[in-house]
Amino acid sequence: MEYDVVIVGSGFGGLCSAIKLKEAGIDNFVILEKDEVFGGTWRVNTYPGAACDIPSHLYSFSFAQNARWSRLFPRQDELLEYTLGVVRDYGLEPHLRLGTALRSAQFDEAAGRWRISTSKGEMTARTVIFAIGLLGRPSTPQFAGAERFRGQSFHSAQWDHSIDLRGKRVAVVGSGASAVQFVPEIQPLVRQLDHYQRTAHWVLPRPDRAVTRIEQWLLQRVRPLQLLFRAKHYVQFESRVVMFIFLPMLAKFMEWQALRHLKRQVADPQLRDKLTPNYTLGCKRVLLTNDYYPALAQPNVAVLKDGIREICEHGIVTGSGEERPVDVIIYATGFDVEHAYGPIELRGRGGCSFAQALEEGAGAYKGATVAGFPNFFMITGPNTLLGHNSMIYMIESGVRYAVDGVRRVLRGGLHSLEVRPQVQAAYNQELQRKLKRTVWHTGCNSWYLDSRGRNLVIWPGFTFHYRHLTRRFDIGSYIARRAA
Repeated sequence: MEYDVVIVGSGFGGLCSAIKLKEAGIDNFVILEKDEVFGGTWRVNTYPGAACDIPSHLYSFSFAQNARWSRLFPRQDELLEYTLGVVRDYGLEPHLRLGTALRSAQFDEAAGRWRISTSKGEMTARTVIFAIGLLGRPSTPQFAGAERFRGQSFHSAQWDHSIDLRGKRVAVVGSGASAVQFVPEIQPLVRQLDHYQRTAHWVLPRPDRAVTRIEQWLLQRVRPLQLLFRAKHYVQFESRVVMFIFLPMLAKFMEWQALRHLKRQVADPQLRDKLTPNYTLGCKRVLLTNDYYPALAQPNVAVLKDGIREICEHGIVTGSGEERPVDVIIYATGFDVEHAYGPIELRGRGGCSFAQALEEGAGAYKGATVAGFPNFFMITGPNTLLGHNSMIYMIESGVRYAVDGVRRVLRGGLHSLEVRPQVQAAYNQELQRKLKRTVWHTGCNSWYLDSRGRNLVIWPGFTFHYRHLTRRFDIGSYIARRAA
């Protein structure tokens, strides 16, 4: 089969790309999804308590607003329901290819086509939109002796619902955004919960509540009110970037709020000491929760900070040499951003490897295109993730840029369109220069930094600046080759 566009991934990025392609009059495309169900992040992450830390009315498409969110901050099931509704309302079902994993893609320089191999056969495409994101490959530490463990273990992003945790001795390894949500859910069920924490996180109260029926009714019938509600949340969260980049001294006020929140919820001074961060607020993701600290203060919970020496048959040996019995290990250890694209074999012009191109080129151009990979566009590629606001805003910006590029190829009779290497290099040099002055580079050693100390994850500025950069496809920055 031959298509004008092949979209890889059916999360928010892939679905938004599909909708905007249809609006541009481009209908000959498919969406590849390796699993049997579409939905991206909010289909995969089903751990207890899974929810978003961005308000519902902001964490949704600007062109597909939902006035009936039940809470200010959406939960996993409601976000998945929203996604299903978007697919239905915009007629995307015929374009979905479920259970179809991308195995390899090679750019055919003679034909100006991508030769694509999937788990269900071969296809070709004039253009490719890569929308699998950076947070899709769970990272599990390789502890000594892990293969000898006779209990059960899984990663929080691959929650095993067949395992009954009631009455079990459970070890939770990691204390990030996922752990603070599921730990309060499982704590009342388990006999003993050992919480292995490498770094304490800054935690602020979560201003969540139910959205009343009257509010839903008003938001549904008064369109300007819905836009105003969304704008309020956008400004509120966007303002945090001033603290992270321009005025780091403002972080002291938020640190004071976080420490007050900790003191109010944890009476034990020794536990408070374990839960007090020792780095600048904002360097790692700021967590929003009201029930995490109270859960850790319960008698059946131990917060352990001396690390893991090894895993044995029936437990874990801590860094201090204590062996603690364990029935189930849950890894809440985040994602492998540096190798986010996993085993997919992508080769561009001259057989160039995609992984090698990202490594040598130190990123991408506007998080969207990579030198050596013609007619290839990414959504939420390198340096587009946020530490302060809604990724949906960034997704819509990137999609507009990518779809405009696709349109140039298809309507302009182009053989190929490829970002100039010198343009990409200059863009990333300036990006890294900006990042080195921010809290994400100076505040601590976080997962944002790769093995070479580069930050290829965070966008170092206002989101509206990224939207301005991607408002149109700057074809002058590209090598455009005409079809014969």
